[in-house]
Amino acid sequence: MNEAAQSYWDQFWQSRNKPKPDKVSAWQFGADPDHLAQLVMDGIKTATCSGLIFYELENEPLPSVDDYSIILSSKDEPLAIIRTSDVKIMPMNEVPEEFAIAEGEGDRTYQYWKDVHVEFFTEELGKLGLEFAEDMKLVCERFELVDIKE
Repeated sequence: MNEAAQSYWDQFWQSRNKPKPDKVSAWQFGADPDHLAQLVMDGIKTATCSGLIFYELENEPLPSVDDYSIILSSKDEPLAIIRTSDVKIMPMNEVPEEFAIAEGEGDRTYQYWKDVHVEFFTEELGKLGLEFAEDMKLVCERFELVDIKE
């Protein structure tokens, strides 16, 4: 985590009458970090997903309920804090329409979500010499907006 994100995290918890959680991560959304972060801050985007394979290849821990994350801009500036409220692992072709819509992207239809994610995962997996399959396992995460940096 960079210094700006750590400072934002510390300042956020200073004003709370609760103990600061031990664990926090700082990251940016994949395809268009600034636009997707804005959707979160506008209350439109309340879910995200990634391929399980990426967590495995990068040896990254999976998100879990009550995890906190600092959402970063494309320039790694902290923008907001979210708290994970639900995590499910499921095949992409079994993701429900309601989850796809909660991702808040494009025209907010299941077809848009599917088209964009097939394209994104095909490209990212291709960079690793892997092929996309419609039943690839996704880590589907729901979250709530906790704070927006002023």
